[in-house]
Amino acid sequence: MQKELFSLPKQTRQNSCMTYRENISNEEVNTLPLITFEGIITIVDTENQEEVAQYLSQQKIIGFDTESRAVFKKGVKDTISLVQLSGPDRSFLIRVNKVPLSSGVISVLQSRRITKVGLAIRDDLMRMKEVNRFHPNKFIDLQSIVGNFGIREMSLKKITAIVMGYRISKAQRLSNWNAVSLTEAQQRYAATDAWICREIYNKLMQDE
Repeated sequence: MQKELFSLPKQTRQNSCMTYRENISNEEVNTLPLITFEGIITIVDTENQEEVAQYLSQQKIIGFDTESRAVFKKGVKDTISLVQLSGPDRSFLIRVNKVPLSSGVISVLQSRRITKVGLAIRDDLMRMKEVNRFHPNKFIDLQSIVGNFGIREMSLKKITAIVMGYRISKAQRLSNWNAVSLTEAQQRYAATDAWICREIYNKLMQDE
């Protein structure tokens, strides 16, 4: 299962045609224009997730991310709060600290037809399995493919800067994801992190 989960897409197993720069400094990243998800953001906190599953099942590529409650005490494990799944124009923020993933959404996550793209996804998937039992299929970790394009950076912020020429904000990363209501800034941050993974993957595949 792990081999299949993190195997490279067939398109990237050959030497890529496009080579990007290896590294970028924090100072240079900070000079780039900010990019955020500008589509429709839907917070999902009920078990009725038909709209989510219907939209996602129509996509070929989905951006994927999770957010967890920040824990600052030694020995205390963080718990998953949010699962973000994004297409080109809609992003769904599923509050799994309140409701489990529906069978329809799980079918999308298990689909071999739909590519799910994230970054450093191994721990994300492990935490998700604590909420719902499922068998993830066709998940792509950007960290496993960017090296084929000459990129040595592994953070989403720097990969975005190198590939897309923009910076993303990480200001909300340690905010309270278990809050009663998510702020607009939290929603935009969470949607952007999932969506930008999809955009980076598409750009890399175009340049292959």
